[in-house]
Amino acid sequence: MTADIDDAELIEQGRKLFAGDWQFFWAAPSIETLPPMAGLEIAFAGRSNVGKSSLINALTGRSGLARTSHTPGRTQELIFFEGPERAHFRLVDMPGYGYASAPKAKVASWTALIHKFLQGRSSLARVYVLIDARHGLKEVDLDVLKTLDRSAVSYQVVLTKADQVKHSELDATMAATTAALAKHPAAFPEVLATSSRTGAGMAELRAAMVRLLDERH
Repeated sequence: MTADIDDAELIEQGRKLFAGDWQFFWAAPSIETLPPMAGLEIAFAGRSNVGKSSLINALTGRSGLARTSHTPGRTQELIFFEGPERAHFRLVDMPGYGYASAPKAKVASWTALIHKFLQGRSSLARVYVLIDARHGLKEVDLDVLKTLDRSAVSYQVVLTKADQVKHSELDATMAATTAALAKHPAAFPEVLATSSRTGAGMAELRAAMVRLLDERH
């Protein structure tokens, strides 16, 4: 019973936190142009077209906050968003990875930017790794998980587009993902399923962030 009460309180705190005014704050195309560290940062990583921008928009209730695009690889910078001043934390939209059609030199520069950011950002509290629920973990995702393990950055997997698969398929993907994460030391064990279109899982994701912020303060 206590867990239910605690969960309800966290969900309400998450609703209030993300009901505030979220705004674009900074775009960093290189490690030298990152904003000064302040408060806590929560980053979102994932393959191109996994739905990172849509998820950020759904989380904050602002449909145009993060730019969504049907063109994979459009986000080529680290994009920072700031919430209400009292929140003292930022969201970071990381460049999508695994886009084979981009020039190799550009992919290499994005990859280097992501790695440097992960290894040198003490204000980074967690990375949410977004995985398309229709496809599950791919080899390129596993490579990113290994990078996060090496960087000793706490991360959690969030399945996106959960409304586009059957319940039985979603359950199977969640079970397979959870089993795979058991081999990764920096991974948070719980997998969250979300849908930016229906809003499913958003309350739970906001609550997870509130819990994380409480732990770090």
